[in-house]
Amino acid sequence: MSKVFVMDHPLIQHKIGWIRRKETGSKEFRTLISEIAMLMCYEATRDLKLTDIEIETPICKTTVKELKGKKLAVVPILRAGLGMVDGMLAMIPAAKVGHIGLYRDPETLKPVEYYCKLPEDCNEREVFVVDPMLATGGSSVAAIQMLKDRGVKNIRFMCIIAAPEGVKAMQEAHPDVDIYIGALDKKLNEHCYIVPGLGDAGDRIFGTK
Repeated sequence: MSKVFVMDHPLIQHKIGWIRRKETGSKEFRTLISEIAMLMCYEATRDLKLTDIEIETPICKTTVKELKGKKLAVVPILRAGLGMVDGMLAMIPAAKVGHIGLYRDPETLKPVEYYCKLPEDCNEREVFVVDPMLATGGSSVAAIQMLKDRGVKNIRFMCIIAAPEGVKAMQEAHPDVDIYIGALDKKLNEHCYIVPGLGDAGDRIFGTK
């Protein structure tokens, strides 16, 4: 079963408190989402493997640590996931970026793929799928399946706010994908919005309310 990590860092919790406020405007909201993603990336990469390499300082030769093996990629789920990319890249600037676009069919309510563009060597990378909200889990489950269908094996999922229903759906569909969460909320309401949540993350990031 996948591991679930709920962030307890004070700075993350403080900033999540600000994005929940309904009076927080789009500009501030975007900045905070990016900052939270950066802080979460710092926490979620804690177990990356290191290797020793020899370098030369201005004084002498010495041995230092460097990330070992797998390269990294960030794959946002469009469109709200875009808000987390800059924060992730601030921490791992060498990461490649892919994009996955999904929409919900109004009749079946199932996610439908409309866009997928990934780095050519994505199957050789450790991939972080990012989306601010994990509500029902439908989009996240589908996006991760799209990656697996294209040969990607090392996947982690990162969201800022999650509902228990979404976490359960993810764990059942993808027990091999660890989940990193900024805050785990109470439940979904009858409209499948996270409670207390923060409303529609995409609308708030892009000012399209």
